[in-house]
Amino acid sequence: MNKVLEVDAIHTYYGKSHILKGVSLHVGEGELVALLGRNGAGKSTTLRSIMGLTPPRQGHVRLFGQDVTGASPSRIATMGAGYVPEGRKIFGHLTVHENLLVARETKGQWTLDTVYKLFPRLHERRTSKGGRLSGGEQEMLAIARALLLNPKLLILDEPSQGLAPIIVQDVMRTVARMKSEGISVLLVEQNAFLALQLADRAYVLGEGEILYDGDAAALAADTERMEQLAGVAHAG
Repeated sequence: MNKVLEVDAIHTYYGKSHILKGVSLHVGEGELVALLGRNGAGKSTTLRSIMGLTPPRQGHVRLFGQDVTGASPSRIATMGAGYVPEGRKIFGHLTVHENLLVARETKGQWTLDTVYKLFPRLHERRTSKGGRLSGGEQEMLAIARALLLNPKLLILDEPSQGLAPIIVQDVMRTVARMKSEGISVLLVEQNAFLALQLADRAYVLGEGEILYDGDAAALAADTERMEQLAGVAHAG
């Protein structure tokens, strides 16, 4: 299997704080990989390191076989990595349609028309300001904006955060759809059981180090280990 993303022993700091301590992971072509862990384990920092927002001081990040360690976020995005950050980061003062126009649409199947078909609710609310959308609508908008880059790799940071359970199911169906469309996905998700139902493989982070690297279904079936590694006591 071709690797679209390789993270090799990265060490990332915030000032003097050593956050990631030799993290290695990879995502294969067409794979959905879950990155799990307790709060503060370093999950978001790993994604920020991959996207060039908080470059690692040691180690390497390779995207589609090219070393992008220390590259700008814009270069990494134009290479084919779509990023949906924690908290959505949409423009609250712009309309839904204006938020989508901010994304530099690239050649491929995802266009304004196709993302509106994927998310009919966004089409209905295309003249509404981003700040007036519900949490679920904002998440749809953030994903739609990333899709307009026609990414080969989609990186999602806590897409279900703060959403009602019925909306979470909609968002996760969208994530599964991305995989079925052939997009590789790296998913950071607090709802570990939900993420593992979708994922092929999983990593668990703890205090900046990888504690588990293996089959997603096997981890989901081992509830005791889930509790030990990710602090998850039961499905829900």
